[in-house]
Amino acid sequence: METNEQIKEMVKQKYSEIALQDKETNASSCCGAGGCSTEVYNIMSEEYDELNGYNKDADLGLGCGLPTNFAKIKKGDTVVDLGSGAGNDCFVARAETGETGKVIGIDFTEAMIEKARANAEKLGYNNVEFRHGDIEKIPITANVADVVVSNCVMNLVPDKPKAFSEVFRILKPNGHFSISDIVIIGDLPEKIKTVAEMYAGCVASAIQKEEYLKIIQDAGFKNLSLQKEKAIIVPDDILKNYLNEEEIKVYKNSDTRIFSITVYAEKPENCCAPNSGCC
Repeated sequence: METNEQIKEMVKQKYSEIALQDKETNASSCCGAGGCSTEVYNIMSEEYDELNGYNKDADLGLGCGLPTNFAKIKKGDTVVDLGSGAGNDCFVARAETGETGKVIGIDFTEAMIEKARANAEKLGYNNVEFRHGDIEKIPITANVADVVVSNCVMNLVPDKPKAFSEVFRILKPNGHFSISDIVIIGDLPEKIKTVAEMYAGCVASAIQKEEYLKIIQDAGFKNLSLQKEKAIIVPDDILKNYLNEEEIKVYKNSDTRIFSITVYAEKPENCCAPNSGCC
């Protein structure tokens, strides 16, 4: 079993490789795991084309939802995107918050930060910045963000309670988040859970849906709601890389289901972190 640091290093290496590839190379990835499906193009991502601020160069096809589309961003808001990649969600958020707002992208892959900064420079955006950092220790002071978004990234973080406590910390009172992620109901085959590609592909790292939602509630958030939920069907040509025919049959006949969810929740007014003595 890998340690948290080993998992982080593996994810960093995978996403560094993706950042240095062109989009055509990534097109057949499963949430960015890299060339693992000939049956479909990216089984999890959704089309951004019709959203204001969309930039093709910044879309690496690594998401599993459209959190910025659900994030209720207002003009002048400060928006933080966790796991900002090449900047796609940041640029969509910038279209919503406008020139009077601010967008901060956080990513712990240096190659992604460089790619995002280059994209922002080409677009001439002076109110979008990208910071290198770990989501378990976000490099932003407390009570800064009006809105936090994240797209298929939190499930890659080993310490999810810590990550959501950090989201709570950086949000202003009454601030909120909209986060898209992968969750499961049932038990994934052990062979999938232990494969690095499927971990970076956002499947092996997924946790139980109930556990995921409980982590959010335990972090102190209120008014939690599911903004969107859709089933993810992993094609046979991906599964056969990890399971034999009999194992695939057993898996497909089981009650295990993989879902992409977009979750919304708010930080209460006049409330600091749980267990701190002031909530």
